[in-house]
Amino acid sequence: MTYLLLLVAAVLSILGSINDSEGMITASWVVWGVGILFLLLRWRRNRRRFASLEQAEAAAAAGNTRAMRALAMRQKLLDDFTEAERLLRAAVELGDVEAMWEMGRLVEQRDGLEASEPWFRMAAERGHFFAKRFFRPGHALNMDGGNPL
Repeated sequence: MTYLLLLVAAVLSILGSINDSEGMITASWVVWGVGILFLLLRWRRNRRRFASLEQAEAAAAAGNTRAMRALAMRQKLLDDFTEAERLLRAAVELGDVEAMWEMGRLVEQRDGLEASEPWFRMAAERGHFFAKRFFRPGHALNMDGGNPL
């Protein structure tokens, strides 16, 4: 989509110059700006990803909770729940709220919703949006309203 916007901006710029149209030139500047903004956002989002598995493993060994969580999700996909749990517990010990949520999801998948309640509660108490929703009256972990946060 970003490249399409930049192509449209280029076409508008050329047509605006050929037709001597201020409106087209102004529109092209707006589209150029939006396209460049999208490029910057894409760069920023990709900058935080790990280029290789080795980079993620090195970052996890150095205590990067995002890397620990990413490796745990990989292990979960490979059905290695023991290693996924080990990595998530390490991230939880470092205070990673997303790891608390993911640990709850792992335990829920393995042992059921009731067993995952402490992990979801831990995440909710630290402000995790989706975990907090579980404890609203009438929701998964607070069906009768007697188990609030």
